[in-house]
Amino acid sequence: MSFENLKPQITAITTQETITRDEKLLAICQLLQDHIAYYNWVGFYFANHETRTLHLGPYVGAETDHTVIPFGKGICGQVAESNANFVVPDVKAQDNYIACSFTVKSEIVVPLFVNGVNIGQIDIDSHVIDPFTEADERFLEFVNEEVAKLFN
Repeated sequence: MSFENLKPQITAITTQETITRDEKLLAICQLLQDHIAYYNWVGFYFANHETRTLHLGPYVGAETDHTVIPFGKGICGQVAESNANFVVPDVKAQDNYIACSFTVKSEIVVPLFVNGVNIGQIDIDSHVIDPFTEADERFLEFVNEEVAKLFN
């Protein structure tokens, strides 16, 4: 399914009134994993700016030990500081990478802004080397813009 076809489904999830915010986030993760073949782990991390840590939110995919990540550590921690998208075509080539599983070959992390503040991020792991394109970045930015509305 194309990114354009997924957009209305994302909006439909975020505007549902009968489920909680975490249920909406989980539904988004499931939708992305189910419809984009190379999205093998999809989850959200949320920032605690006082402790400078990221905390795992709803996700789908293999279990992870990385439930709390310090700012600056790994790809997610770097995005918490840089406020910029981070695409890793090959995790083996990345110095500051926290290995989740030997099956993970690449990763994309896109920050989530609410009223100009980076409150977290969407994190996607893939079992394929270098699958992410600019189209993935633009689509995940759209996803995060829709998710941000849940925090206003």
